Order: sequence, then C-alpha cells, then structure tokens
Amino acid sequence: MSNLIAVIFTTEHRGVFFGYIDKNEDLTKETLGLKDAKMAIKWATKKGICELASIGPNDQSLIGAKADIPVIHKITAVFLVEKEAEEKWILA
Repeated sequence: MSNLIAVIFTTEHRGVFFGYIDKNEDLTKETLGLKDAKMAIKWATKKGICELASIGPNDQSLIGAKADIPVIHKITAVFLVEKEAEEKWILA
C-alpha cells in the first residue's frame, strides 16, 4: 500500500470511516472512495474523533468489518491517521 495513505472520513450523516486513499487524491471533493474501509459504529474515546486518528479505536469501540467503498458522499472532514492508530484500526 505504498501509494496509499490511511485516513478517517466523517460524513454529513454522522458516518465515521477509516480506510486508505491514494496519496495524490484531491481531498477537496465531497465524494471520495476508500479501500479496506472500516466503519466506526461506536467509539468510547475521551478526545473524540481526533483520538481515533491519533491513537486509534480502544477496546470499548465497535468497528465494522473491512470492505472497499467506491463512493462516500457528503464528506465533512478528512483526518490523516497516525501509524499507531492505523495499526489498531487494522486489528479492530
């Protein structure tokens, strides 16, 4: 996945998705897709969604199964995911 970077998308409909995008992707678009995506169904962070990007999901988080999502509409934010957090997302 050398051409891909780990990100979290949030959506207008309160969706929170972890996955990978091409590092050259235009992040100004409202519609993007994710590879190897996982949805955060529930998270019990103390510092909100930013904690999911910097530290990752914890043992009280509920993370969905992995799937490619070709299109996600109405993206409201894109967070770059730290390596430590990425490893936890992969294991979740």
